[in-house]
Amino acid sequence: MSLDVAALRAHFPSLASGLAHFDGPGGTQTPAVVGEAIARTITAPLSNRGTLSLSERNADDAVTAFRSAFADLLGASPRGIVYGRSATQIAYDVSRMLAKTWQPGDEVVVTQLDHDSNVRPWMQAADAVGAVVRWLPLDAATAELDLSALDEIVNERTRLVAVTAASNLLGTKPPVARIAARAHEMGALVYVDGVHCAAHASVDTAALGADFFVCSPYKLYGPHCAALAADPALLETLQPDKLLPSTNEVPERFELGTLPYEIMAGATAAVDFIASLAPGSGGGAAGAGAAGADAAGAGAAGSGATRRERLIAANEAIDEHELRLRGRIEEGLASFGDRVTLHSVARERTSTLFFTFADRDPFDAYRFLAERDIVAPAGTFYAHEPFQALKRGLGLSAEAGVRVGLAPYNDDAEIDRLLTGLADFL
Repeated sequence: MSLDVAALRAHFPSLASGLAHFDGPGGTQTPAVVGEAIARTITAPLSNRGTLSLSERNADDAVTAFRSAFADLLGASPRGIVYGRSATQIAYDVSRMLAKTWQPGDEVVVTQLDHDSNVRPWMQAADAVGAVVRWLPLDAATAELDLSALDEIVNERTRLVAVTAASNLLGTKPPVARIAARAHEMGALVYVDGVHCAAHASVDTAALGADFFVCSPYKLYGPHCAALAADPALLETLQPDKLLPSTNEVPERFELGTLPYEIMAGATAAVDFIASLAPGSGGGAAGAGAAGADAAGAGAAGSGATRRERLIAANEAIDEHELRLRGRIEEGLASFGDRVTLHSVARERTSTLFFTFADRDPFDAYRFLAERDIVAPAGTFYAHEPFQALKRGLGLSAEAGVRVGLAPYNDDAEIDRLLTGLADFL
């Protein structure tokens, strides 16, 4: 069953502006239920967490619901869900903790496909202790990781492999499970940047072989924050720097200071909103944003379906819709001939397209489209290593490109506007 896109769009107040948003990889638009959950939580009786007063229980419920929601989203344990301000902050925190166990000569593996938040923290942590950094290279022509030397690069000296589940620049989805299997064979840990992937596919951290998996709710209709999923037993082995009076319980010992309960409630509402998009639920049914609500869209994905099952069904419907629209854009770009080069060509990829122009400045295209209320940004989007690999491998003279990222609220009329705008620009 296909998404009811018109019904879905009605839940996003920002879409009434008339802007066509193709900037989802940088942050999606937000449905009303998420804002309502934030407002409801912060204006209700609220104290520090506890069990005695209503205000204490409200705070505790917001935290518990957040952990439950992201456990369902990522196929993890609620005790393994850590709140963070951003994916970058979490990567820095985890890299510093793990580096305490590294020795000079140990090796850390990063890739030329990753956002810099899953590269620089590991390089800096390795440099601080004298560990060696190894690279999994990007084949610029195929937009795929070159794994021909995987068994040599990931070896008995490897302590950690950091890899993306999907490139925020190219959309490429590398074979994370294969890379993780090799890492685990060598006794190494695997840190997966799932920020882009979690917005476009169901996640099963165990199936991926991810020891750590991070995502950002604002890339999937929620507020600006991040969540880390890990095995609670693994978290028990890590010792963060923390205040002496603060709890030593997992996962709380990794969350510094008082948590933003209202933001956590908004993130929970975003997960429930996705679940409500499962076929048969009405495409974002009212009430989907209630904190911890597991009843939204209860008829979707079969009678009595769990939230996890509804999330999987919703992501299947979202993927089908986005890939159809992606095909339309790809056909349109191909019609421009050699004036446009599409670099998102991997066999397995999300509905994100990165392209450059033969003789036009991508920032001019960005401005031209923005004047027509089409948001399709230009840049390299913190994907420093992938873009440099493209430049070297393809001999690009451009210093940036345009990225078009699809979300479930995009429709055919917006695709028409985008393609017409690009045609007029060229």
